Amino acid sequence: MLIRKNAGDFWFETMNYLFLMLLGVITLYPFVNLLAISLNDSVDAIKGGIYVFPRVFSLNNYKIIFQNHELYSAAVLSVIRTLIGTFLSLICTMMLAYTLSRREFVLRKLFNIIIIFSLYVNGGLIPFYVLIKNLHMNNTFWVYIIPGLIGAFNVIIIRSYFEQLPEGLMESARIDGANDFSILFRVIIPISMPVIATITLFVAVGHWNSWFDNYLYNSKQSLSVLQYELMKILTESTQQISASASASGHVDQEVLKVTTPQSIRASMTIIVTIPILLVYPFMQRYFIKGIMVGAMKE
Repeated sequence: MLIRKNAGDFWFETMNYLFLMLLGVITLYPFVNLLAISLNDSVDAIKGGIYVFPRVFSLNNYKIIFQNHELYSAAVLSVIRTLIGTFLSLICTMMLAYTLSRREFVLRKLFNIIIIFSLYVNGGLIPFYVLIKNLHMNNTFWVYIIPGLIGAFNVIIIRSYFEQLPEGLMESARIDGANDFSILFRVIIPISMPVIATITLFVAVGHWNSWFDNYLYNSKQSLSVLQYELMKILTESTQQISASASASGHVDQEVLKVTTPQSIRASMTIIVTIPILLVYPFMQRYFIKGIMVGAMKE
């Protein structure tokens, strides 16, 4: 049976499509603009006026970054950190969230208050540094993993999701002889992939983009991560221009021919964003995939 649309429906759909197209262009433009700047000659980019396409095409910005041989080992370490840190964080967060979602847990209210309180108050940078030092985690790989193993916000999100699941699922599993670990990993997690995928992306992006913990706690070059190495390249580029300006009163053109902080920053953004863009399509289906929470009647 064909449904005829009147003029009001037609214009409503047309305006919706135009609005979504405009929103897509606004969202995509900053990334396209950074890509154009990164592929443009650094001296020419200073003039401005680069929007969607590079005016003077050049790969020199990427050559400057990738000629740093320490970058490759740092990239490998960042990948290892992201994989291990995300996996362990998810396991610990889900177990804690499951415990706090159970009504029979007598200390549930107390722990929920403590976790929520931690979102508003923290010990500060200096006490945290002293704690890391006293735990002898300085200059170790685990300083990237253990301090941020469980995030209070992630626990609250997953706990709230678990609380909405039908209680009958857990009761049926217990009748079949399943313990809490079996219920969590065999019953709860398979039907909670949307929230797990969301938290996975949050945690993975946090590990991938982190560099400040490397700056504070690790002085070994072998433990340097990708973001920290890129930050050092940006700092060196800025210092070269500042030194040239201080020595001669103006920026030496020979220094600018190498690269500029603006071009380096754009190239760095593209480099660190591409892995996330490659991973996101595989996780997108979990964001739009719904689950039948009310499939089981109490």
